[in-house]
Amino acid sequence: MGDVRMTGWKGALAALAMAVPAGASAAPLCDELGFAGLLAACNRGEPIEITLASGQPLYAGEQPVELQSGAYYELVITADGSAELALSGASFFRSIWMNEIVINQIEVRPMAVDSIEFDAAGTVTLSFVAIRPGTHSLSIPGSTGDSQRIDFAIR
Repeated sequence: MGDVRMTGWKGALAALAMAVPAGASAAPLCDELGFAGLLAACNRGEPIEITLASGQPLYAGEQPVELQSGAYYELVITADGSAELALSGASFFRSIWMNEIVINQIEVRPMAVDSIEFDAAGTVTLSFVAIRPGTHSLSIPGSTGDSQRIDFAIR
C-alpha cells in the first residue's frame, strides 16, 4: 500500500498530534473532543479582544493572557480607524496553528502570518489552536510602550 496523505485542516491536526513528543501531550480543555477534535466547542477558550486605536492600550485585561496548549481560541482585533496601525508578532504566530482569519465575512486559511495591518476601521477574527509553550507577544511595530503590546503565555 502506498503513502497515505491527509490534506487540509484534518492533515494539519494529524501533523500536530504527531509533532507532540512521546511522554508529552497537549492538554485540551475537555476530554470528549468527538469528531471535531481540537476544534470541538468544549475545547474553546474565552475570546480575546484587542483594540487598535491611536494612543490607546491594545488590551484592557490582565497580562500575560494565559492560553492552554491544545486549546482553541479566537482573537478579535478591532481597529477604530484613527490611524494606520499594524500588529506584528512572528513568535506568537509561529507558536499557534492558525485555523482561519475572517475579514468582512471572508474566511482566509493562511499557511503563515507575520503581521496584520489596518488601513481603515474594521474587525478581523483569528481562530487558532495554541501549540508551543512559552511567552509570546503581539505589538504595534515601532512602538516601545507596554500598553502597545499584548503578551500571551502558552502553558
